[in-house]
Amino acid sequence: MTTLKKLLTNPISLVGTLLLIGFILVAALAPILAPPPRPAEPYRIPRSGFKIEPKPPSEDHPFGTTEGQYDIYYAMIWGTRTALRIGLVVTGISVVVGITIGSLAAMSGGWMDEILMRVVDIFMAFPFIVAAMVLATLLGKGLDKVMIAMVAFGWMGYARLIRGDILAVREKEFVTAARAIGANRLRILFRHILPNCIFPVLVQATMQIGSMVIWASTLSFLGVGAPEGYADWGQVISFSRNWIVASGGNPFRYWYTLIYPAGALVLFVLSWNLVGDALRDILDPKLRGRM
Repeated sequence: MTTLKKLLTNPISLVGTLLLIGFILVAALAPILAPPPRPAEPYRIPRSGFKIEPKPPSEDHPFGTTEGQYDIYYAMIWGTRTALRIGLVVTGISVVVGITIGSLAAMSGGWMDEILMRVVDIFMAFPFIVAAMVLATLLGKGLDKVMIAMVAFGWMGYARLIRGDILAVREKEFVTAARAIGANRLRILFRHILPNCIFPVLVQATMQIGSMVIWASTLSFLGVGAPEGYADWGQVISFSRNWIVASGGNPFRYWYTLIYPAGALVLFVLSWNLVGDALRDILDPKLRGRM
């Protein structure tokens, strides 16, 4: 039974896969579901005025508007593209950097391994969100700056994980046999070691995609992420901060300003976590007997 078939037959992964497919379809069909009024700036959320008080869902605005009259429906649709871009790009680059540094350290050994691991320890000493916020602030406002800051402090876990796995695998008999027939280090690494070490990294990366989107949304909420009016779930949540509890007799009058963006964020993270958790169960030899 292939890994794909197991993913589709596992109830946990099936739910996560269906949710993930739903987000991918929304992102792919964004120009149809929410046609941009400015084709040159599709990620700019349209607004219907400048009034501070949000407006409830209506025919023109199915999900209502935020303060400043930004359309929540449009932000949710195009924010899906933003979330996928952040999660896949940041995680993908972090994985490549981590694998490169971890592999170099494990295969070199000696002083090179010591230096690279101490660099990893130094980077890991900084709290991720604080370090990313400071670097993003220094680089300037913009989603690309946020992604650079997140990559700069998001690769260390992959480096340590792949290094530990390589150190364990490189002593196996099949690696010794490859050395005996004259294979060089690069061939041994790419043909024999990495194929047997990469799966734990892929599982961790899958589960980290959702976390990266949460951190990016946090930075946007704090005002150092996407520019104002950009289709980003975190920024839409920041627009709701003054309306979470309304005054008067109906404290949940502005529920739509928080429920839609927060719900989208929760479901997006849940989908990746479910798929990653199922991948771990499928690829971990200790758990295969339970499948």
